[in-house]
Amino acid sequence: MDIKDKDLQKILLDGNYLEAKELTKAVYEANLRHSSLSDYLIEEELLNEDLIGQAIAEFFKLPYVDLNTQLPPKDQILKISEEIAKKFRLVLFSENKNSLVLTTDTPTNINLMSEIKTLFPKQKISLAYSLSKDVNEAFGAYRKTLETRFSKIIAAEERVAPEIIEEILADAVDFKTSDIHFEPQDKEVVVRFRIDGVMQEAGRIPKEYYENIINRLKIQARLRIDEHYAAQDGAIRFKQGSRLIDARLSLVPTLDGEKIVLRLLADYMRSFALADLGFLPDEQKIVEEAAKKPFGMILVTGPTGSGKTTTLYALIKTLNNPHVNITTIEDPVEFKITGANQIQVNPQTNLTFAKGLKSIVRQDPDIILVGEIRDQETAEIAVNAALTGHLLLSTFHANDAATSIPRLIDMGIEPFLLSSTLNLVVAQRLARRICENCRYSKNVSLSEVEKTLTNAKKFFSGKNITLYQGKGCPICSGTGYKGRIGIFEFINLTPAMQALILSHPSSQQIWELAQKEGSLSLFADGINKVKNGLTTLEELIRVANPPYDKK
Repeated sequence: MDIKDKDLQKILLDGNYLEAKELTKAVYEANLRHSSLSDYLIEEELLNEDLIGQAIAEFFKLPYVDLNTQLPPKDQILKISEEIAKKFRLVLFSENKNSLVLTTDTPTNINLMSEIKTLFPKQKISLAYSLSKDVNEAFGAYRKTLETRFSKIIAAEERVAPEIIEEILADAVDFKTSDIHFEPQDKEVVVRFRIDGVMQEAGRIPKEYYENIINRLKIQARLRIDEHYAAQDGAIRFKQGSRLIDARLSLVPTLDGEKIVLRLLADYMRSFALADLGFLPDEQKIVEEAAKKPFGMILVTGPTGSGKTTTLYALIKTLNNPHVNITTIEDPVEFKITGANQIQVNPQTNLTFAKGLKSIVRQDPDIILVGEIRDQETAEIAVNAALTGHLLLSTFHANDAATSIPRLIDMGIEPFLLSSTLNLVVAQRLARRICENCRYSKNVSLSEVEKTLTNAKKFFSGKNITLYQGKGCPICSGTGYKGRIGIFEFINLTPAMQALILSHPSSQQIWELAQKEGSLSLFADGINKVKNGLTTLEELIRVANPPYDKK
């Protein structure tokens, strides 16, 4: 059950979780950011999810159960039928011979207790409260394999294509998937999900049903259904339960048929708060200080899928208030930000990044977000916009922070302009986060670490080293990982760095100065997160091998 902001205010005030003055300020700031009260409190670290859950549970005079970290075994959850569990929002949390604990997010349902007593007539029953999102996660135990559901749909011989798509989408949302891949082979189509940046097979569809699936998706994305040998791109909006999910569709012809990728833009991909991205406190301070400047440019670099746009959206969210005008130009607009003016690049009407940015500057916004600097014209307009009193945020494709500066100079940007406009360059990658529910520590020797990382002595001291990993549990689907965390590298434009840029430096010279001024490489920042138990060494090496030129 979702608690309304007005009810949550009363609950937090009555339970002394916040003082009246703090709560009034939080409500005001949440409204300015067009955010829910709970999201604001979590983002600003005034309260965490567990404290909010505890407060609501106290309001209902029930104990609080955190299903996010204490998910019961699947066979225990299944002791309540799917129909009853979902109707009354019930999860069997614990049981013994004489008693049991059931948790729910709808404890005020007037038929709840009578239903429970019918289910468990001989045991003493205790009721607890859990957050709605965690109850929904627990219901994943009722999910049958996609192949099982596909077989049932095909046997019914009715709405085969629509129902298969619906089942795939339901699983993708439950697993917090970022991309769905339909990969045609000789006799079947493999469906794979990208979860936390890693591909996992989800199911297989007999190939004779694939053409109808393709045609349905093409129609929904307003693409040509008679075109089978050209790449096509489109967008689809799905309805999944009570939520709307936007998706970008990319279709390319392969030897075995048309391959489809759906990039999901669901609400679980919208962790825009800087605190959620993985910044250490000192790193977050660097970003926030750069964003406070009235003009200049902040660049975020990295490969596709490294979270660059999410970082920029998080910055926009912190800057978004009624006293500033924010305008963005993106390709595509991934998420709607209330209070910002967002423009979609459209090559058919000749609305490019460069032309759109020219028009934006004429409207004199305070903050401009450019989805990506791709060419010299866009780069020149962006630098001039930053020079003439605008705060400009953008992404740029470069392997690391230091490389981006010589690349911009090679694109034709004068070093003296770059030196005076650039505020901060951030390079980033995304690594899988160790599941907090099944994380454990282990002591290993330096020689053992050197089997994974040959130059381990540069990063670890002492004979015994503490590392962390996940055992694998129902919460992380046995992977040992749950969610992702950012790994960052910063180049701050200090006076010394500004002077160096004027001399057309190499990326090596830029990085040597940045290191002297305290910057950590992507790999070194990742090592800190390995030592803090946030990710594993193997995962760090997968996403950010230490470059040879970074000592």
